[in-house]
Parts: sequence; C-alpha cells; structure tokens
Amino acid sequence: MAAITPALIKELRERTQAGMADCKAALTDADGNIDGAVEIILKKGIVKAANRAGRVATEGEIRTFVSADSSSALIVEVNCQTDFVARGDEFRNFVTNVTEVAKGAADGVDLNTLDYPGAGKTVDAVRNELIAKTGENTVVRRWQRVAATSADGIVHSYVHPGSKLAVLIEASAPAGKKGAPEFLKFIDECSMQIAAMSPIVVSKNDLSQGDIDRQREIFTAQLKEEGKPEASWPKIVEGKVAKWYTEVTLLGQDAVIEPGATIDKQREALGKVLGGEVTIHRFVRFSLGEGIEKKSDDLAAEVAKLM
Repeated sequence: MAAITPALIKELRERTQAGMADCKAALTDADGNIDGAVEIILKKGIVKAANRAGRVATEGEIRTFVSADSSSALIVEVNCQTDFVARGDEFRNFVTNVTEVAKGAADGVDLNTLDYPGAGKTVDAVRNELIAKTGENTVVRRWQRVAATSADGIVHSYVHPGSKLAVLIEASAPAGKKGAPEFLKFIDECSMQIAAMSPIVVSKNDLSQGDIDRQREIFTAQLKEEGKPEASWPKIVEGKVAKWYTEVTLLGQDAVIEPGATIDKQREALGKVLGGEVTIHRFVRFSLGEGIEKKSDDLAAEVAKLM
C-alpha cells in the first residue's frame, strides 16, 4: 500500500475542504491516489464539489503576447516566492525576456534550454543568477502557443488585473467579418467569462465519455448516500449531468455580462447579425501557481498531529 503522507492529506483537504480524518480515510481506501480519494469523498457525499486545481497558488506573473494580425498568441507563466519580488523590476524584466524567447521557440520546447536575449547564456543560467540576487526561487513554469486554424479566425488574449490569471481564446467569424466590432466584443467578453467562471471545455462534445461516466458514478453514489429511492436515480442523475454541462462548458454557461442568456445563445445571435457561423474553437486558461503547493504552517501542524 502507498504511504499516506501529511502532504497528501493536506492536498486532499485543500481540494475538497473535507475534514482531516475523512481525507486520511479516503486516501487509505484509494491506496494513496489523490484523484481516487477525491472521487471517494464526492461519492460519500462528504462534500458536493472539489477544486480542479490541487493546491494553493504561489506568486509570480502570467504574461501574454498576441501577433499584430491576431493570427497567433502565446501565454507564459513564471513563478517566484513572494509578491514583493514579483513586483520588482528585475523579475518583471526577466518575464519580458522569457516571453521574447517564447515568441521564437518551437511549440513544446523547454524555454530554460534556449538562449536568453543579449546575455550569451541560456534562460536557465540567467534564472539562476536572478535567484542569487533576489534570494528567492524563480521558475519558468509553463507556456503555450495558440494559432488560428482558419483565415477568418483570430486569437484573443485577456489578462486579469494583477497578471495572475490570463486567457487565450481562438475563434472564427463568417468570411470577411473577423474584424467586425461585434465579433471582437463577443470574443473579449468570452475571454472574461472563461477567466471568471473557469469552464474546462468549449462544449460538451469536447468532454470525454470517461469524464461523463465518472461524473454519473459520482452523482449515483451521492444519491445512494442520501438514501434516495433507487428507482428515481436515473432521472435525477441525468438532470444533474445536464446541469454539470452548464457549469463546465463555456457554451453552456450563463453569460456573466448578459444574465439569462447562455454563451451559446449569444454566439447564435451574433451569427445571425454577421450573416454566418461564429465558432469558438478552443481556449487556454492559466491561473498563477495552479497545482503548486504553498506552505501553510498551521495546516501542516494539524496534519502532523493527525498522523
């Protein structure tokens, strides 16, 4: 059996807000698998929902760049340990130069291995020098490029104030309408919707059958724990799944800016105005420090006491 460590219990509690004893029991039942333990807690009805992001955010900055013709864009996350360093000129200049490196990089390459502008050194070498100056660990954590897949498509960027949350979204307009003010306004509002409401896919067609089946299992297990008559389960579960679609899909969500209308209804209405199909192809959402553990002394002491 896998070891049930304080760190695992801490992470599970942060994801589910369940009690320490429940977290330890779930991890034991799941043989130390964190995702399995989340499912156990959901199925038992101990909590009704769990965070997709595993751990508390750290500091740093998320930066985006969009090409002049909006045909491509990229998003970069660089982490440090404190907001004080993140707001400093040296760190911000480092992020600027790392973004420049990303502009010319091949998709998926480790930016740390590439040449840092004007230094005659790699990004990783300059990163280590920055660590020595600031006394804080600095990490070029992740980056991604998104390119328009059609001649009538654009990639749009939204960075939330504070640069700790950013979105790239790819969409296409009817022929000749990608510069239409109505289209650009809609895509900008969609990017803010993604930032605020955290959908995981564009539409339910983008969800895997495995994800849907897993959610059905969770809802069924919750009904069992609640003591609902088994004959009523299928109808209730399908209703819950339908509601889940409206929470995790961008097109299914109610628009924050126009209450009472879904994003999909807005998309359809815009298509009629522009005389053709408006399509949202994909999006990328970076939230600073997503999944990175940040030390919490009080919680660590609580876990240690339980163990």
